[in-house]
Amino acid sequence: MSLSLAVVGATGLVGRTMLKVLEERNISFDKIRFLASERSAGKRLKFKGKYYTVQALDKSAFSGMDIAFFSAGGKTSRQFASIAVDAGTVVIDNSSAWRMEKRVPLVVPEVNPEAALKHKGIIANPNCSTIQLVVVLKPLHKKFGLKRVVVSTYQSISGAGQSGVDQLRTELKGKKPEHPKFPRQVAYNTIFHSFPDGKDSTEEELKMINETRKIMELPRLPITVTCVRIPTTGAHAESVNIELEKRASVTQVRTLLKNSPGITIMDDSAKDIYPTILDAEDRDDVFVGRIRKDPSQSKSLNMWIVSDNLRKGAATNAVQIAELFLD
Repeated sequence: MSLSLAVVGATGLVGRTMLKVLEERNISFDKIRFLASERSAGKRLKFKGKYYTVQALDKSAFSGMDIAFFSAGGKTSRQFASIAVDAGTVVIDNSSAWRMEKRVPLVVPEVNPEAALKHKGIIANPNCSTIQLVVVLKPLHKKFGLKRVVVSTYQSISGAGQSGVDQLRTELKGKKPEHPKFPRQVAYNTIFHSFPDGKDSTEEELKMINETRKIMELPRLPITVTCVRIPTTGAHAESVNIELEKRASVTQVRTLLKNSPGITIMDDSAKDIYPTILDAEDRDDVFVGRIRKDPSQSKSLNMWIVSDNLRKGAATNAVQIAELFLD
């Protein structure tokens, strides 16, 4: 089949990762178009051995495009996604703009691939931390049932885009950034995401709660989240406590997750084996380790979940959504 692709925000951190993933997964296409702001228009990007000139994003940019990957922020998605849909393009959007819209499916292919097929032109890519969590929660819920989930995240500064990474690298050199992404120092520090007006929870924490419930189709799932940014660039990690409806042994859980799609188990405390941020960096699987019983609750377990936030948490998940239509 002939296929035309567009990548919106192609010069950004996620956009560049998108190109890498598209190349690695060898998606066949007849035409590809790289789009970005006026400021980035004219730049040249190398893709599959050829150089392409980045075009300015405008209302005519989606003519003849079958699928458009959006990675340019919520404001751009709100402005241009509907324009793309009107041009006959299926939009796979990486921003938070459409995730909680009732008519827009929020998709993780290992978890709810059938939802993608119900789209009305826009498919939302979940938050990076949500993706790695639900990949693990889905098989556990299917076999044992979920009663409550408690999550603490350790999130790479790359989740804030190139400007966040630039601030970290500048500070690590002992310099003060000219245009810092965050009001607080990032290097050697831990910081929280922004707080919505009148809320005690951060935007990131609310996203994880609401998105997890939507993807899992569990609108009343008891889940509580604390999200923390840390001064790393490779991946996100999560400490997760899961209370199940049915009792399950560590061996049962480890075997179940080992045989579930998109998961790699690294779990042998006797040999000091567990996943780290560097283990997950530049890889597509969700890595799980430190699976152990919670001694305070008979049906609860603790585990450690790590995944590359730019790949599975963004670019790879988006490309996997597109692949659902290409099979």
